[in-house]
Amino acid sequence: QVQLVESGGGLVQSGGSLTLSCVASGFTFSNYAMAWWRQAPGKEREFVAALSWSGGRTSYADSSEGRFTISRNNAKKEVYLQMNSLQIEDTAVYYCARDKGAQSIYEYDYWGQGTQVTVSS
Repeated sequence: QVQLVESGGGLVQSGGSLTLSCVASGFTFSNYAMAWWRQAPGKEREFVAALSWSGGRTSYADSSEGRFTISRNNAKKEVYLQMNSLQIEDTAVYYCARDKGAQSIYEYDYWGQGTQVTVSS
């Protein structure tokens, strides 16, 4: 069955960096675009970043553009989110999601369980 397992979250000071990883299994990883979303306490889940099956096309939310980088390794079946210059408002549970298409169509059919990122002042 399809599984997405995130890791790499934790507690970091404002201005610091973290890299999240998501390991995929149960499907042909290189056939699908992937994305990262996040959900802060009391807020709706929001889009962070996405990339195509090859990693050649990426897109970012305004809040993550210039600070976060999404990438993937199809051989390892992993997708990553490098987060720099973290701010307190980046505190959230971060989710890895599988897009329904090879190019990003922003419709998702599988989600990971999430990894907590907490940014302190």
